[in-house]
Amino acid sequence: MLAIPLAISTALVVITVAIHMAGLAALIGVMRARADHIQPFRNAWRQVGMILLVILALFLIHTIQIWIWAAVYVWLDAFDTFEAALYYSTSSFTTVGYGDLVPDQRWRILGAIESANGFLLLGWSTAFLISVVSRLRSIEFTWLEERFERKVEADTGQAGKPD
Repeated sequence: MLAIPLAISTALVVITVAIHMAGLAALIGVMRARADHIQPFRNAWRQVGMILLVILALFLIHTIQIWIWAAVYVWLDAFDTFEAALYYSTSSFTTVGYGDLVPDQRWRILGAIESANGFLLLGWSTAFLISVVSRLRSIEFTWLEERFERKVEADTGQAGKPD
């Protein structure tokens, strides 16, 4: 019966999307809270640190999502071991899909839906990462521009004089 696997996979998609949204919101909160302290625009190493933080956080979010799918596979007895379920889930979520392990026929649709779910969530993470890097570059350019203007004003003695 197809209704049960579709209901389970739909619930898993909703759960993983909610986890992703909450994870990104938490990550944005951390970045906002630490931005004044870290000042990533002042130093290339600080930018690298901020980007590394984002990448590791995204990896953690995806790991949680993959492990949830794997736990459900084990709960459904689709695989004999958690290792096999985790391997299959990782392969499906990342859309690699080796095909060397397959669940019982009644649960096959879960793997296909997990692949679509993973494809969208990985794409969302990629867009988020690109947005963060672009924002860091934009802030850095603004900071450099303001710094240059202050230096020019100081060098020419124009600070505080009307146009």
